[in-house]
Amino acid sequence: MEILYQDNRILVCIKPSGVVSTDEPGGMPQRIRDCLGDAHACVRTVHRLDAAVAGVMVLARSRMAAELLSEQVRARTFEKEYLAVLSGIPDAPEGTLRDLLFYDRASRTARVMPAPGPDVKEAVLDYRVLGTADGCALVHIRLHTGRTHQIRVQFASRGLPLLGDRKYGAEEAPFPIALWSYRLRFSHPQTGLPVEFSRLPPDEAPWSAFRSCSIE
Repeated sequence: MEILYQDNRILVCIKPSGVVSTDEPGGMPQRIRDCLGDAHACVRTVHRLDAAVAGVMVLARSRMAAELLSEQVRARTFEKEYLAVLSGIPDAPEGTLRDLLFYDRASRTARVMPAPGPDVKEAVLDYRVLGTADGCALVHIRLHTGRTHQIRVQFASRGLPLLGDRKYGAEEAPFPIALWSYRLRFSHPQTGLPVEFSRLPPDEAPWSAFRSCSIE
């Protein structure tokens, strides 16, 4: 477990692909406790990444910190940015995707709905194409809402599934879903000061095809 930063209120780390975010056996809180060598340490999830998704994640080290960070998530002042590789190239080099999403708990999949309804929620993100290679596009994404599978289904519904995301129509690939939690910005729950943490994805497929692209 790679830890980027820790104090007595928060811990920022790189979540590996294949690990759930929630506090259950093998989940991120348990893994952090193992890393800290304290099975009873207070480690709380405040934002979730899909199990298949890797990248920067922050966890709270106290109940109060968890409450304050969760409030920022609800107020949409907790900023989340991602990198993704799409199977295809968007028509526009940048834009906003706005949809109504319904998450089906039985099938564990989300889908775009044509009209409002029970359990249908608005999903909004901004994207910008950073580069293209072999008919695929590297995109920078800023989330405005945090719906389950939001990035995956919003692009897939436009015929642009993320590489490796078989659940939403992509072909099988020899790597995890091409979605990386790149940057987090929020107010520190103790000091109230703005903090920022970021990490680029590893220099391996599919990211290595875009190593010459400028992220900023």
